[in-house]
Amino acid sequence: MRVATLKNGEPDGQVVRVSDDLRQMWPEEPTTLQAVLDGEVMEQPTDPRPFDEATCHSPLPRAYQFLDGSAYVNHVELVRKARGAVMPESFWTDPLMYQGGSDSFLAPTDPIIGDPDWGIDFEGEIAVITGHVPMGASREEALEAIRFVMLCNDVSLRNLIPDELAKGFGFVQSKPACAFSPVAVSPDDLPGWRDGKLHGILNIDLNGEPFGRVDAGVDMTFDFGQLIAHAAKTRNLAAGTIIGSGTVSNKLDGGPGKPVPDGGAGYACIAEQRMVETILTGAPKTPFLKPGDRVQIWMEDAKGRSIFGMINQTVEALK
Repeated sequence: MRVATLKNGEPDGQVVRVSDDLRQMWPEEPTTLQAVLDGEVMEQPTDPRPFDEATCHSPLPRAYQFLDGSAYVNHVELVRKARGAVMPESFWTDPLMYQGGSDSFLAPTDPIIGDPDWGIDFEGEIAVITGHVPMGASREEALEAIRFVMLCNDVSLRNLIPDELAKGFGFVQSKPACAFSPVAVSPDDLPGWRDGKLHGILNIDLNGEPFGRVDAGVDMTFDFGQLIAHAAKTRNLAAGTIIGSGTVSNKLDGGPGKPVPDGGAGYACIAEQRMVETILTGAPKTPFLKPGDRVQIWMEDAKGRSIFGMINQTVEALK
């Protein structure tokens, strides 16, 4: 099943069922994706209507919670290496995770608004929406609780992160509202979904040029079953919880983009390209986002068809 949420002036929008080719939709009687996750049955009307991604909000315009992991430990290792720090071995066995803001998400075509001095960056991620997950759920139980999969642009303000993390209390100002793909897809209808991972190329363009062509499955250290079980170790997770993968990252000696400092096609965030530039040349050269820059994030199936629709955002200066 493929679903989307249309903007209708209400905080949670209106959920619709979407065709496999993302060309048609079947609007429900006014209801929300959260209501569906809570058990309301979606009935498919007989008369389809054209589907337009530009009318969509993120599938869940707001959620009970958003927990973002760092499942691609290669990304974390590069961060540490770039600043000359050693990564603890426990990072390979115990997932990193933080609780992000979830009271309002950006629509997939909403602008990213911020001060360029904040170091505005995109992060291409995979995310899942869960049903109810009981405290202490196993990995297998956690996988069974996944209802939908989608893409995420987890906007990060890189220049605010160091001072905020130095306080020892986690992200707040440095992690503003993020955006998700127009369409969310159930795992049983998703090509490339295997063993709690989405296998396939995550495409990221910056200003119309290839920036990231990263394989979402090949270097994922922790699968979504492990991430969800980690989050549920000491508490229940409500239906409608979003779990993010963290920045998709491939190792320097592998991955479809074969990441190199000036290659521009191997990374899912600017920070990672800057890290590799620092490691190999002594200093970063790729700038963070500025007003007017456009970021596009999408994934295609084997026939070249968009699976989730496109996150398509332009940066605007804070006024």
